[in-house]
Amino acid sequence: MTDLNLIYSPKRLGINHTTDTRTEYQRDFDRIIFSSAFRRLQNKTQVFPLPGSVFVHNRLTHSLEVASVGRSLGSLAGEFIVKRFRENLDKNSRQFYRHNLYNVISSACLCHDIGNPAFGHSGEDAIASYFERNEEKLKNRFNEKEWKDFVHFEGNANAMRILTQQQNGKSEASFGLTFATLVSIAKYPCESTAKKKEILHRKKFGFFQSEKESFGKIASETQMIKESDEPLMFKRHPFVWLVEAADDICYNIIDLEDSHRLGIIDHDKCKNLLVDLIGSFDPKGIDKVKSRLEEISDKNEKIAYLRAKSIGQLIRETALAYEDNFDLILEGKLEKPLLDCVKEKNENSAFVLQEIETFSIEFIYNHHSVVEIENAGYNVMYELLSHFAEPILKSDRSKSEEKAVKLIPLQFLYEKGTDYQKIMGVLDFVSGMTDNYATELYRRIKGIEIGMRR
Repeated sequence: MTDLNLIYSPKRLGINHTTDTRTEYQRDFDRIIFSSAFRRLQNKTQVFPLPGSVFVHNRLTHSLEVASVGRSLGSLAGEFIVKRFRENLDKNSRQFYRHNLYNVISSACLCHDIGNPAFGHSGEDAIASYFERNEEKLKNRFNEKEWKDFVHFEGNANAMRILTQQQNGKSEASFGLTFATLVSIAKYPCESTAKKKEILHRKKFGFFQSEKESFGKIASETQMIKESDEPLMFKRHPFVWLVEAADDICYNIIDLEDSHRLGIIDHDKCKNLLVDLIGSFDPKGIDKVKSRLEEISDKNEKIAYLRAKSIGQLIRETALAYEDNFDLILEGKLEKPLLDCVKEKNENSAFVLQEIETFSIEFIYNHHSVVEIENAGYNVMYELLSHFAEPILKSDRSKSEEKAVKLIPLQFLYEKGTDYQKIMGVLDFVSGMTDNYATELYRRIKGIEIGMRR
């Protein structure tokens, strides 16, 4: 059986222990909050275009809310682990699970989207498509695994790179997060060549070739179950399930709230969906919820109240699902997300959650404003990558190509590195852009907007 005393670690890549009044895991949260990569999430699209006359969620507000839900899940899970395994835990582990697991989960939630490029998944698609379309010109410069990193570009792997990679002129350890926090964001703990859509933990991939060695250290230090050396892949770490669940809970409910504020979903339809969801978990308490609703006159406040109640119920049910499936999780044998376990346990909630998901796909994720920004974002990101990728690989550049390279900040330039390192530097630059910066730079290099930039 997995030793719960060994699956967490306060160690950090390249950083020695320092004395601080905060715990190692509290420091992770603070490091993320004060980072420029985290701040940039405020100008990255979550679902709906930014900015707008009605305030909707962006990647930063989404990440903060996921961190809040993750903290609650981590607290409940920690109490459960101490209660059930008290005799197997040493003193430090009892302290960790009771007082620091929630810090780890919350920190991981905070940075789970930090690798997502501008314009969300359409930005990811644009990067992958660029390499697919230019395979004939570029593929022979890279080995098979490097090429797979590019044609399957993945925000999850990019998050691991941002959090661990040393840029030119920057600190050796990047964010310097604990191994416990880093391993908690690894939903897909495998390299790109191990990607297999029908297997949950290999549906995507979690680290590029450039971070393969670092991830191996993290996995070893936190006792991850290795499936294979070639390709390198592991079973999910037990903490990952809580981070994934926090994310799933938030986007299922909060995207619905945003669509209500924008008038995409009728007020009564939205209210009834959430009331039905709450009632499916707590049929005895639903009358009290309805009575409280009658006291609230503002429609947005009604939905906000129901959103809070829905998330609270989902947190409790998800924590119970974690407890029920904990032995499978420790053995690396659970093959479905915790929210799916909740659905299987409660048919009524499964029906309502499916109704919310169906509505979201049809009316939210395919709303004309969302589709427009996805199309525009795809084109912007594709053209930016095209502008920088080919010149960076050339040793004999034309004047225009030299000018293109001069636009790349020094921390992203690896002129003496391999072709793979050079392209990864360009991807660091392009994928790290905010929606606004990417759009502005696109307009300037295309000559749509000319003039001095402030």
